[in-house]
Amino acid sequence: QVQLVESGGGLVQAGGSLRLSCAASGRSISSYTMGWFRQAPGKEREFVAAISWSGGGTYYADLVKGRFTISRDNAKNTVSLQMNSLKPEDTAVYYCALDSISSWGPRPDYGMDYWGKGTLVTVSS
Repeated sequence: QVQLVESGGGLVQAGGSLRLSCAASGRSISSYTMGWFRQAPGKEREFVAAISWSGGGTYYADLVKGRFTISRDNAKNTVSLQMNSLKPEDTAVYYCALDSISSWGPRPDYGMDYWGKGTLVTVSS
């Protein structure tokens, strides 16, 4: 079993930046694809970014490409999401997730097996 805890959310003005962190415990994440997802009020949860086990492969939703950067530190068992040029439409609860099946990147359906409880990001206009 693995536990994922997100941190770093908060209120930021449009154009600003935030860095989210995800700390894992109970299992090493070094062999697994990790991802970030988000869910805005009244909307379904959506894929944001993912990173392969080594960090050599990164994947982004079109909406965040060029603004967000996912990274990982396997030695510290953490994953981060640097978010720049934030927009009001980025407002959502952001979730960290682990894919216990795939090491090389997200599955076609972006399925994940373990989830954190989320951290709220609010971007004001």
